[in-house]
Amino acid sequence: MNFLKFKNKKLFFENLSIENITKKINTPFYLYSSKQLNFNFNTFKNAFKKIKPLICFSVKSNSNIKIINELKKNGSGADVVSLGELKIALKAGIHPKKIVFSGVGKSYEELSYAISKNILLINAESESEITTINHIAKKNNKIVSVGIRINPNISAKTNKKISTGKKGNKFGLSLDACQKIFIEHYKYENISFEAVSVHIGSQIFEISPFKKVLNVLTKLNQQINHTGINLKYIDLGGGLGTPYSNHEKPFNIKKYAQIVGKFKKINKVKIIFEPGRFIVGNAGVLISKIIYIKKTPTKRFIILDAAMNDLMRPALYDAKHHIQPVIKNKSNTFKNIEFVGPVCESSDSFISYKKYQNLKEGEFICINNIGAYGRSLASNYNTRPYAAELLINDNKFKVIRPKQRLETLIN
Repeated sequence: MNFLKFKNKKLFFENLSIENITKKINTPFYLYSSKQLNFNFNTFKNAFKKIKPLICFSVKSNSNIKIINELKKNGSGADVVSLGELKIALKAGIHPKKIVFSGVGKSYEELSYAISKNILLINAESESEITTINHIAKKNNKIVSVGIRINPNISAKTNKKISTGKKGNKFGLSLDACQKIFIEHYKYENISFEAVSVHIGSQIFEISPFKKVLNVLTKLNQQINHTGINLKYIDLGGGLGTPYSNHEKPFNIKKYAQIVGKFKKINKVKIIFEPGRFIVGNAGVLISKIIYIKKTPTKRFIILDAAMNDLMRPALYDAKHHIQPVIKNKSNTFKNIEFVGPVCESSDSFISYKKYQNLKEGEFICINNIGAYGRSLASNYNTRPYAAELLINDNKFKVIRPKQRLETLIN
């Protein structure tokens, strides 16, 4: 994280002391850095500047309208997977021709709305969905641009819960099914098949799975050309791994850009990317207060006012998010501690440490790297309101989504 640093033992995000924010805003709250957000987007954009892709931010990773609007200012499009996300992207100012609608189970209502807004692409994932799109388009006297998401049966070498490109996964069509549809494209009179899409999973740190995908796509594109269809786009999805700890090496984006550049020259198509976590993951933190410190014969439990409903990733994926004190001290007296939340589940646990600085009840901590799938995976479990979201710009912050009022949950 480029802009989260200690200054005189106090933790700063950009040029703002987190301690000072806790004096004005009740914890827990999500805190985002506009500088980190813009830095990440431009890092991605610059890595691929030679091929000039359309970058469609994956809205499912963070659906705050202010975050999406910030990215829009940098030229970002949007990848959406629901009617709600599509409406948020449009309201944030994303041009319809920079929006791609993905997802394995789009409803009739969702498809109708997307078609009415003339978005760039609907990436279909089944023959039934293509038939439905054609029906709606015919009913509205429109020609709709459609891509087909393929399932290349390639392992992403990642957590099985975020692997999406194996034949046992629910996503996409097999290569044979895709070719059959393209061969019979004349059956769909109100569809213009313009793209092939692929996304094999998230948190991929190795180049080899992407190389395999690109080879599959090159062969497929050659076969598609024989059907009389010339693809305009190939959507390579996202999935680039981002480190959550010092033990993880950053993904080699420069090397990936080189092989994608060669791929584009061979296939003569426009490239679409759908990054989410890479753009927003380390642009956010979760600030929480220590409610109690509970000592047991085997460990100390550091009980926070943030819980699994605020950050689901540790419980869902066994993910580890490093926790830092908001004020650093020289002591290292705590041994075998576990940061936990107040929710009535044993899985409401964030991370454990063998050694940690001395902590006190009422102090504040910072959970790192929650910009992606932090607030977007949050829930009201245990009838807990959604926490506030704040955005920092240099030495100022603003609330970009207030804390949910408890009354809205109990009426």
